[in-house]
Amino acid sequence: MGIAVPDLDAAVRFHTEVLGLRLTHREENAEQGVAEAMLEPQQPGHTQIQLVAPLSPESPVARFLTRRGPGLHHVAYAVADLATASAALRHRGVRLIYDSARAGTRGSLINFVHPADTGGVLVELVQPTG
Repeated sequence: MGIAVPDLDAAVRFHTEVLGLRLTHREENAEQGVAEAMLEPQQPGHTQIQLVAPLSPESPVARFLTRRGPGLHHVAYAVADLATASAALRHRGVRLIYDSARAGTRGSLINFVHPADTGGVLVELVQPTG
């Protein structure tokens, strides 16, 4: 799950100090125009929260924050092979945001399903590294 925030440091403090999550990774992704932080519960499992903050006023997350304010930005699903998953979705008539994979967190490959095809939810497909 990705949450759009205007101030990444403040959001990380809230999620770690108030909610008790653990910061596991932080990076800037210039291609996506975001600074991001990955958090998970103290007892790790498969659930992760991604906080995303815009690097510039022109980034897609900045536009999202202007239109909707802070909050749920996307839901992410891990896939074993992004190219295969993307081809299967396109075959079913689902639109993807990018023609080909882009770089994501920790060197992963990502693409997004257009929210108009998912009932209004931006869905991220993630092929983790390794």
